[in-house]
Amino acid sequence: MKFIVSSSYLLKKLQVFGGVINNNNTMPILDNFLFELSTNSLTISASDLETTVRGTLEVESDSEGSIAVSAKLLTDILKTFSEQPLTFLVKENNVIEISSTTGNYTLAYLDGEEFPRPVALPEASKVTMIGDVLATAVQKTIFAAGNDDLRPTMSGILFQFSENGLTFVGTDAHKLVKYERLDIKANEAADFIMPKKPLNILKGILAGSETEVTVEYNESNAKFSFDDMEFICRLIDGKYPNYDAVIPKENPNKLILNRSQFYSSINRLSLFSNKTTHQVRLKIAGSNLVISAEDVDYSNKGEERFTCNYQGDDLEIGFNSKFLKEMINNLDSDEILIEMSLPNRAGLITPVDGLDEGEKVLMLAMPIMLNTNQ
Repeated sequence: MKFIVSSSYLLKKLQVFGGVINNNNTMPILDNFLFELSTNSLTISASDLETTVRGTLEVESDSEGSIAVSAKLLTDILKTFSEQPLTFLVKENNVIEISSTTGNYTLAYLDGEEFPRPVALPEASKVTMIGDVLATAVQKTIFAAGNDDLRPTMSGILFQFSENGLTFVGTDAHKLVKYERLDIKANEAADFIMPKKPLNILKGILAGSETEVTVEYNESNAKFSFDDMEFICRLIDGKYPNYDAVIPKENPNKLILNRSQFYSSINRLSLFSNKTTHQVRLKIAGSNLVISAEDVDYSNKGEERFTCNYQGDDLEIGFNSKFLKEMINNLDSDEILIEMSLPNRAGLITPVDGLDEGEKVLMLAMPIMLNTNQ
């Protein structure tokens, strides 16, 4: 078994695949890449049992076979080479020899047959979309997903596909993001919860990409295929919370703000907020908006005043500045609309401009009860 491949080409692929591998694996074989060689083609796989990524590279070869090679060691070795062709020769005694323009290096390998095989997806449903659309949907929602092991369904992103369009939702019960693409349809209704780890890797690969991605899914797994790569992921089991029930429908108080100006103000005032609650207070009366924050324990206090575009009753409401900053930072619009009803009801944030046709974004922030002594 022998093949020749460009060092930088191989390294670039392995760095993507390596994102799947855990630091502490229960099975030693999962510390390895699986190399499956056929004529002029090398298929590389990496897995953590929950997610398997496979990709095919063009190489020079007229042999075939499969071996498992230490992922960390091989990646570290490749980082030290300048761009050049490398020859990999599988020898007896479970060693593989790598030849460069300046030297020869030997490392051990394992039998490729030990590597777990990816699951098949029988009777899978299918939808296709442009890579950048999927990357954007993930980017807009993934920061809102939770990290609570006791609520595993909230630690992933809800994918809802229907004949009316695609919906992606992330929430941790304090903040929620609902991202919709009404310009992409699925043949039948389905919903499933994707874990964050493979989505973060996909987001990195597909951002800005015009590549067509095919998403296949059944009750327990999903597969994302594009170019010469595929990601096969085990879905999070369980029922996603009824997020629509927490989105307030009647929001008569409407505030329009310049997004970057509002972000700068919240960012600045968050430095004066309580380090536990991160609370900032919005006080709106007529066309006047006062944003303030105070940390009574340290006598820190900040306040800023604006003239604003507001329709509604006078209102005073508190929000977590950390969550507000995350949400505002994930919008691309020049202006944002904040819709509110009462100080104890969630506020809705939507972009006023900057959306593609068929694209909708809704962000929800739960309020923090105001301390009336302040």
